[in-house]
This record gives sequence, C-alpha cells and structure tokens, in this order.
Amino acid sequence: MHPKLPSLKSFHYHHHPPDSPGGSQTMATTSLYPLSAKENLKKQFVGKSIKDVAVPAAVLDLGKVKNNCNRMLEAVESLDFGWRAHIKTHKTTELTRLQVGEGSGPVNIIVSTLIEAEHILPLLLEYKSARRAVDLLYSFPITPSAVERLALISKALGPKSLSLMVDHLDQLPNVTTLRELSGNAPSVFLKIDMGGHRAGVAPQTTACSILISSLLDLEEAGTLHLLGLYSHAGQSYSSSAASDALDFLRQEFEALLVTAIELKAASPSHPLVLSVGATPTTTSVRNLLLDTSTSPSAEQEAISALRATISLIRSNGCTIEIHAGVYPTLDVQQLSTHALPTTGPHAMLTWDDLALTVVAEVASIYPGRGKNNTLEVLINAGIIALAREPCKAYPGFGIVGPWNREGVNNPRTGPETHTGWTVGRISQEHGILVWGGATGEVPEAEMLKVGQKVRIWPNHACITGAGFDWYLVVDGGDEIVDVWPRWRGW
Repeated sequence: MHPKLPSLKSFHYHHHPPDSPGGSQTMATTSLYPLSAKENLKKQFVGKSIKDVAVPAAVLDLGKVKNNCNRMLEAVESLDFGWRAHIKTHKTTELTRLQVGEGSGPVNIIVSTLIEAEHILPLLLEYKSARRAVDLLYSFPITPSAVERLALISKALGPKSLSLMVDHLDQLPNVTTLRELSGNAPSVFLKIDMGGHRAGVAPQTTACSILISSLLDLEEAGTLHLLGLYSHAGQSYSSSAASDALDFLRQEFEALLVTAIELKAASPSHPLVLSVGATPTTTSVRNLLLDTSTSPSAEQEAISALRATISLIRSNGCTIEIHAGVYPTLDVQQLSTHALPTTGPHAMLTWDDLALTVVAEVASIYPGRGKNNTLEVLINAGIIALAREPCKAYPGFGIVGPWNREGVNNPRTGPETHTGWTVGRISQEHGILVWGGATGEVPEAEMLKVGQKVRIWPNHACITGAGFDWYLVVDGGDEIVDVWPRWRGW
C-alpha cells in the first residue's frame, strides 16, 4: 500500500520575493534550499563593475549566452529536429527562457535533479497558460524516493507534461506508483547505453528486450505512455575534430534506431521519439548547414554517413529530437572538442563564444618557485570556485583570459597549444597560476601583480557554476546589468 499523495494545498507553497523569476509561488521543498532574493542582489550589484565586487565571482556574458542559444534554436528549426533543453548547467529561470525561445512552440525541458524540476515549475505553468505544450523530463532513472515529489509535479502540470527515464525492470513499480499518486500516466523514455556506460540499458540485449515488452504492456494498461528512446554520448567529450563529434552523433542515432526497429517489430504503428545528444554531438549538427566542400575528407564522410542515418530514421517513422545543456555557456572542454569551426567565416566555437568566466584576485607572487625556476602566482579561486575538472587539451584547471591586462589579447590557438597563464595546481581555496610559455620568462605585458583581478575560463561550466549562488551578468563590458540566482540542492 502506498501512502496517499498530499494535495498541493496540504503540501504547502512558499512565496518567492515579488520580482523573483518564475512567478510568485513554487513548491515548498525548495524552501529547504532558499535562494538569495533577486531584487536584493540587483540592488547590491547592478550598475557596478565586475572589477569592484568581492571575488571569486561567476560572470555570464549575456550577449554570448543569447548568441549560443539562438544558434541552437536556428539549427534545430532548419534541420526540422525536435529540441529539448537541459537546464542542469546553469540552474536558472532566466537562462531557461533563452534556451526554449519565444513563440508558440513546444517547451521540452530536461532536469537532472528534483530541485531543478520544482524551481522551474512556475515557468512551465506560465508557458502552459500561454498555450505552449510543456514536457518536463526528469533524466535520472526513477527511484522510490523521487516518486512523491515527481507525482506532485505531475499533478501540478497536468496530463502529458511529465516524462521519466527508465533503464531497469525494477524501476517500473516506481512508475506505477507515480501514476497512482498523480492521476496522470507519465511519459517514459527508455534510456539506451550507446557506449558511455553512465546509465542506460545496452541495445540488442535480453534486458533491453524484456524492458521493451514490459513498457508496452504497461502502456496498454494505461500506466504510462512510451514516448521514445534516449541516449547521451558522454564519451563525445573526447572529440578533437568535427568528424569525431559527428561520428559519435551517428553512433547515438544508430543505437536508438536498432532498438526502435525491435520495438516496432512488436508494435509496428507505435510512434517514437529518438532523443540524442551531448553538447559536442548536438552542436556538431550545425555542420550540416554549412558549406563543407573544402572541409577535411573525414568531416565530409562523417556528414554523409550521418545524413544517411537520419534519412533511415525518418523512413522508419521515428521523430528526431536532440538535447544538450552546456552549450549556452560553453567552456574549455567544449572548445577542445573542435565540434564546430574554430576559425574562418563559419567560426562558432571560439574563445569569444565562451560566456562563463570566474573573476579572481592575485594574492601573492612566487619568483622562481615553479618548474625550471618559473614564476608562480597565487589566486583566491580554488576547487570550490573553479572545480577540479580536467581537460584533455592541456594539464590545468582553467585558463586566464586577457581581461584587465593591457596589451594581452585572446589566445590565437586552441587550448592544446595555448601560451600563457593557466591554473596549474589547485586546492580548496587556492589556485596556483603557472606560466606556459615557450620559455620560462614571462613577457612584461603578461606580468601580474598582487591585488590585480583576472578572469578565468573554467574547464567545465556545469561543475564550476555549482560553487556559486548567483551569476553576475554583464553584456559585453564590465558593468553588471543583472543577477541570476542559481538553484541549489537536490
């Protein structure tokens, strides 16, 4: 016997500050992780320069974020793909709006945590009231402890608005319980492991076949709606060229296609959404819209193979959907994939496209302490501010940009051959800048001084953002134009 779901009224709602994003109400669970009041933050920061705020501070460039979001929306529209925006990277209402865009089209969202789902609920209700179709996908395989909170979300959003992920037979009772508590049959994606081994059932296995049969039986019983198949090519972060990312995308599609063919053998007329993506693979689809006649032969071959796979998917009656999360901010890891052109007229993955930086301050300087008697510099941004995330392109945890350093320009090469200051060592609150020049001597223009503030491009925006309660938002300059509170917790 499962406990009866409390009504939304008995579950309680609490109020955000009046001008906070997402409306005036949100689920009470979020009160366990209270947000800083947006209006108070704006009063404190808007109009100031990022040179004058306490550091470390996370800074987003609004123009770059908008540009990255708009490019993605334009690409999926041009390719006639469905689109699902993952919001786990930034965890803000403001950036979610940019990811889904304006207009009357569907609002398909992915969250990794229940707290993200609860915080974004007011915005989704706003979209529903504007008659936009809404589908919220909780992308972690459903566990018993998640059922009650997800059922409340389903009840608030109404029918056909909540999707779940499954990859194991023992998760299906949780789906059944959610259906009983919410009164709504959830949509379900079957998660397929296409080689990343993070989550998902392997295609063309007995376990996968049993799951397909069980899901179809539960659908016939009215317990769920089998929406489609889902994959995430996390291993695509190892890409070093567009051809690599395009090949990973094709492999994602093919893993889902063979599963779809098996499913359709049991239920020939069943509609299916094939949802694929990680930021390297998803951003690489924009190569399909470019003139690649002068591109390397490996890239041309990868594009041709991908087009053939897409055609085959459509001929089998399946709908294509792509998803991604870190693309609005980008980071050094993404830059190192080279999934899109980095130079030339179609350059779309450059240092200028990285929207997230961390402002830090030089605390001390140590002449001759580094390798080969090189200079080292201490900054007040360590693991908590930058994250201990590696990047395959270079041995460090962040790269210092040219901001606030007269005579220094953006790097002319990718991170693989970067010459300059990088965060070479890191502990909880300490970051050690090391010099990566061709010689051990630091040029005069690159010298730093105690008290100087610098901006650092982090390796992985998702993990770096987790160390901050809000983003300071600029728009091309140093003046803060907005502050976006981040959701915290699980």
